[in-house]
Parts: sequence; structure tokens; C-alpha cells
Amino acid sequence: MCAGESILPPGPLSGAAAGNVKFSTTLTPPESPFLSVSWSFKGVNIITSTSSNIIEPGYSSRISLDRATGALELRSLVLEDSGEYTVTIIPDAGLQKQGKTMLNVYALITGASISSPAGVLIEDRSSTNLSCEASGSISTREWMKDGQLLQPGERVSFSNAKRTVFIHPVHSSHHGTFQCRVSNPVSRMTVERQLTVNFGPHNVTITGPSAAAPGQRLTLQCDADSVPPAKFSWMFNGNETQVNTSTFTIERLQVESLGNYTCTASNMVTMLQNSTVLHLRVFFEQPDTGGFISLTLRTMPTCSKSPAMLLIYIIIPR
Repeated sequence: MCAGESILPPGPLSGAAAGNVKFSTTLTPPESPFLSVSWSFKGVNIITSTSSNIIEPGYSSRISLDRATGALELRSLVLEDSGEYTVTIIPDAGLQKQGKTMLNVYALITGASISSPAGVLIEDRSSTNLSCEASGSISTREWMKDGQLLQPGERVSFSNAKRTVFIHPVHSSHHGTFQCRVSNPVSRMTVERQLTVNFGPHNVTITGPSAAAPGQRLTLQCDADSVPPAKFSWMFNGNETQVNTSTFTIERLQVESLGNYTCTASNMVTMLQNSTVLHLRVFFEQPDTGGFISLTLRTMPTCSKSPAMLLIYIIIPR
């Protein structure tokens, strides 16, 4: 074997502060013991083993050598142990063997937290930032939103080393849980922070039948995407009702129930409103034709203050 050939596995090695690390070699124990095994750190001999061991002061209580393979164990690691280590082995016969490797010692990550400025955030009007701090040796920071990796974009940017994420301005999609994952080769920690973005109301919809038979009981359900949850009000044919919930119930469908039902969703923080309309008509079976008659009610403009109402009959074949 040539000097230094395959005597140490590929590095670098990683170790945790206060932990242990073992520098293994690729050698198998020879029939005759090695004449000499020595390890040096940054060019300074820390142990030489021949007929006895000579150990550098400061290492005597935290170093062990396997004479059979030349492997070295280093205990009670400190950050200052990071650097290049060299092993030199003189066999009973053959060429001197040598190898080099790097050790990186990391402090365990603790105390990770996310902070952000106080204040009410409103979609498209407010901006904010979140900062991720931790103790220990930080190699990488990763930001996630609801478990998905957060990418820079038109509204999102990062500071150097991703310590801080800037959001300008906030969007409804930023409402939710942000995570910061801080890591190094020997430890990692993930923390979360809830970000509340007030938005909406968006996507106002009315769920319910647009046509039904006379006498039926109907319930119209109004929904909207909104933070905080929207408040609802209803109008019927342009007139205010006393219904201020998300549901509007018609106990018994009659001709007088036909027309336009308008649901308005309001957000008390964003001070925005959005509305949608459902046009309700009635149908009933026509005995002579075996089909159905659909009855709808339309408002007609007049010169008076009160609009006229026009009933429209549509025959629908069976």
C-alpha cells in the first residue's frame, strides 16, 4: 500500500460539542503490530504510540487509540477541536501509511423561536416580516408555510442566511402557519408561528335550489372566504330582511316567495363587502300536458316609485 492510500474514509467528520467522535481507518489488524501510530491536529502531535503512549497535555483524559487498526476516539468535544487531523502509521514491514481528514464540531441547536412585529394585518394593505433565531451552530435555515417549502417571489423575499422573511404586502395565502427549520449536521429544530392575515370576503356563494315546487320548505346557505368570519345579511327583491345569519329559510314556498335573494357578506376588520344573487322560481306539474310549468317573477320599471311585478310562465315538457 502506498503512503496515505485509502487509510481514512472520505471526510469530513461531524461531531457534537460535548459528544464523542471516532476516526476509523480502513486498515485491518496486521499479523505483526505496527511499530508506530501517531495522530496530529493542525500539525501538532497529540498522541504517539510505540512501546508506550505519549499524549499531548489536554488530551490525556479524552483520547483513546486502537493500536490494532490505528483508529482514534476523541471525547468531550469542543468547538476548537474542529480542523485537520493526520494519522501516520509505520508498519513492521512495508511503506509508511498516512491519511488526513477534517473534523467539524457543532454546538447543538437550542432555543429556536420565530418573532414578528405586532399589529393587525390586512390583505394587500399591510406588510410584515418573521425572524428566526436560535442558539448553537447554525448551518442552514429553511422556511415553510403550512408544511410546504417557502419560495421567494413577488411578495416574499429573504435576508442573508434566511434569518428573516419579508412579506410585502400580505396576501390571503399567507394566512396560516409558518415554520422555521434550523439545522446543522448533528442537530435540527423546527418552530412554528401562526400568522393571521385578515382578508375578504371573497367567493361569496349561495347554496340552495333555484327552483322548487309550491309548498316546499327551502333553505339557502350563504358562504364566503373571510378572516375573520364574515357577517351576513339578506335582501329579497331589493328590500332588506331581518335575516342576519348565513342561512335564509322559506318555510313554505309561494308565489310571493319568487324573486331575487341577495346575500351580502361583510368583514368587520377589512371593512369590505361582497354580494351574490340567487334567482328563485317555482314549478308545478301541468296535468293536461304531463309537463311542468316554471313560474318566475321579474321586476318591471314604472314611472311610479313602486316597480311592477311580471309573472312569466314557461312550459317545460316532461
